[in-house]
Amino acid sequence: MRTRALALPALWLVAACSKKPPTVSTEPHGEPAPSAVAPVSTNAAVTPASDVITTALGDVKITPLNHATMLLTVKGAAIYVDPTTKAKYDGLPKADVVFITDVHQDHLDPEGLARVARPDTVIVGPPAVVEKLPAGSKNVITMKNGEQTAAKAPVSPALGPAFGIEAVPMYNLTRGPAPGKLFHDKGRGNGYVLTFGDKRFYVSGDTECTPEMKALTNIDVAFVCMNLPYTMPPSEAAACVAAFKPKVLYPYHYRGQKPEEAKATVEAAGVELRLREWY
Repeated sequence: MRTRALALPALWLVAACSKKPPTVSTEPHGEPAPSAVAPVSTNAAVTPASDVITTALGDVKITPLNHATMLLTVKGAAIYVDPTTKAKYDGLPKADVVFITDVHQDHLDPEGLARVARPDTVIVGPPAVVEKLPAGSKNVITMKNGEQTAAKAPVSPALGPAFGIEAVPMYNLTRGPAPGKLFHDKGRGNGYVLTFGDKRFYVSGDTECTPEMKALTNIDVAFVCMNLPYTMPPSEAAACVAAFKPKVLYPYHYRGQKPEEAKATVEAAGVELRLREWY
């Protein structure tokens, strides 16, 4: 695995390297038997499953793919979050950057990653993810909770320094598979704040309503999980969203739940709810 160092304020991010075979957690998870940002535009030329958010970096096209998997495209660059084999990629571009949030199979899926990756694709993840990537993975950036990229070290040449990243803690406060255990321990996984010029997009990953989420500021677009038993129900997610007040909320990672139950709470807080098809 070729590692890549990324400059950060007061620290360096160095890609972790492991010769371990690619393994994915078998812990049950994530697959139990979804006012405007000014300016925000809906482009009639794109499919109903996609929205376009206008930013200073360029128009960001949002395409839900499945559960926790999405595609963001801007300036000809393709950014995937948690690509898995549950999603269909026919006709979609290969990845410039891939963000992986956690080790569970609905986030870290080596076969799904292989379907979207090119030899020069940049892969961003927390240490627990990086150590489980397939042997020989290149252009890997390790980010711990709280770390941020520096403008002088852009992640992607296609996006340049106007594209920034912050790794946000994602974890359970109370829910777990057994007493004293949590589905997601603090420090293992990352949510991400992605900055596209003048707009900030938050991807929650798998989390409950943590102090770090409630403390987020200046979020324009938020993708927030809401499913039980692994994260939180729509009512709890809505209360958390009402605390940090993004301009637009996209419920995702909501299999088995009714994300429309968040509507009254988030709209009372001045947040636009956008329900889209993730399944």
